[in-house]
Amino acid sequence: MSEQEVEARRRSLDVHVVGVDPPRPVERFGQATALDAGILKALKKHGYDRPTPIQAQALPALMSGRDVLGIAKTGSGKTAAFLLPALVHAVDQPELGKGDGPIVLALAPVRELAAQILAEARKFAKPYSIRCAGVFGGASKQEQFKDLRAGAEVVVATPGRLIDLCRMKGGANLRRVTYLVLDEADRMLDMGFEAQVRSICDAVRPDRQALLFSATMPERVRRLVTDVLGDDALTITVGRPGGANADVTQAVEVVESGDVPRANWLTAKIASFVDEGEVLVFVNRKQAAVDTEALLQAAGVKCGALHGDMDQSSRQAALTAFKQGRIHVLIATDVAARGLDVPTVRTVVSLYPPTSIESHVHRIGRTGRAGQKDGRAFTLVSPDTSGKFLADLVRSLQEACQPVGSALHRLARRGGKQGYGGG
Repeated sequence: MSEQEVEARRRSLDVHVVGVDPPRPVERFGQATALDAGILKALKKHGYDRPTPIQAQALPALMSGRDVLGIAKTGSGKTAAFLLPALVHAVDQPELGKGDGPIVLALAPVRELAAQILAEARKFAKPYSIRCAGVFGGASKQEQFKDLRAGAEVVVATPGRLIDLCRMKGGANLRRVTYLVLDEADRMLDMGFEAQVRSICDAVRPDRQALLFSATMPERVRRLVTDVLGDDALTITVGRPGGANADVTQAVEVVESGDVPRANWLTAKIASFVDEGEVLVFVNRKQAAVDTEALLQAAGVKCGALHGDMDQSSRQAALTAFKQGRIHVLIATDVAARGLDVPTVRTVVSLYPPTSIESHVHRIGRTGRAGQKDGRAFTLVSPDTSGKFLADLVRSLQEACQPVGSALHRLARRGGKQGYGGG
């Protein structure tokens, strides 16, 4: 394949690569030469037919040992992009000795995302007999301590719990980590984990291979990239950095301020939404999640809630019921739904808008997963919505080639002194 053909291939994938001598993207998983028959069989079994754009470029980069910054929309297939090379890397290392810590360490902002990464890792680790362990809230520290002491080549963790276990006598050590993943780094920093993340990175040997995935690139993430990744790192961008998922059809509804107009809108629409697939409804407060759940249950809708005041067993029960289709609507706060990956979600509703455009991008990324093009997202805004958010929302919609209605333009103009310049 000539250089011109390689560039044409990247353009067709909407992939942009920055860095010296990047490897060519692959068109099939079998072209990633380090993936053996066992992994290829597992990929086929679990419905991975062809690499997504981030996988097509990140797999050969990571398998050649490069550090990678991946900037991709949510739902892009990035988990497999970093897990498959991670497992190949782990197999190539000397076996763990007594008391050795992991070879692969993946950090995630919240336990729900960490649990999903762990489940994915275990699926693909079977052909290699690689042990995978989770270190995150919702489970006993002592049990996780035992898992680490018994030896696990791959550990998926949240920053706070990992530091807790590292501080325990005879607890986790990171001396053997040679493959380090920071997933959804922007959200980790948004949630106040920067000090913990930096502490963990400092405890890992400097010659590790490192990769960082983020949907957005605020300045704090850029500084972290400079400190964590090597000088020869490749930056792989899919689509527009920080952009909304173009596979999702977006609509913005302008309603009057207050809870009642939103409740009326949702009850009028919810039956038609449920007829077409699972529905994820975002709210901004725990009480709003409880109230919206009661509202929909009174309307005869099978639904559940996910928020921070629930214990882990209740959260898991609601999530399992949603994934299995026993409930059709899940009402969630942003933190509770972080990392949620349910392929059957057809509709996302932001009943109350988020505080930042980055959170908006993450919300709508819960549908249109991994290239499915029939997702849709509704965002309800009102006269009391932040002017800055409205301006950012207009730009985000325009950049994703989504329609911007006249009502939204008018509302954003009224908040224009906070930065709207559209017409």
